[in-house]
Amino acid sequence: MNAINYWLMKSEPAVYSITDLEQQRETIWDGVRNYQARNFLRQMHIGDLAFFYHSNAEPPGIFGLMRVVKTGIADPTQFDINSKYYDSKSTIESPRWQTVKVEFVEVFSNPLSLSTLKLKFSDDELLVVKKGNRLSITPVIESVGSRILEMGRYI
Repeated sequence: MNAINYWLMKSEPAVYSITDLEQQRETIWDGVRNYQARNFLRQMHIGDLAFFYHSNAEPPGIFGLMRVVKTGIADPTQFDINSKYYDSKSTIESPRWQTVKVEFVEVFSNPLSLSTLKLKFSDDELLVVKKGNRLSITPVIESVGSRILEMGRYI
């Protein structure tokens, strides 16, 4: 059995928020079009935990937690000619973009703003605080993941 890994996954709340996930219970994480972020999606395992980060928000930060429930999904938006994520070079036989399905776990009672994260973690510990980092999906080391869980659940 694989160890549980932690991830940070960004979404703009106007596009898809932790509240949307809470209402829908689960979703596929589609529309990722960065090769490094896609490679992180490919490394995920069922049971991994992901922090739901609201980007382009006021304030940006971690607002909750989700769990990976299915891996190795071909992102359907790459085949949809009407999608802004359409990729004409991708085929059903050889899809370029994979994703995962996640399920809602919880909304944090204490959301963690980016400014709070910058105070608590170095850019070596948590990539989202690194200046210039724009990746929508990043790994989170276990010790940092545990600390984020404690901070987010603190009332």
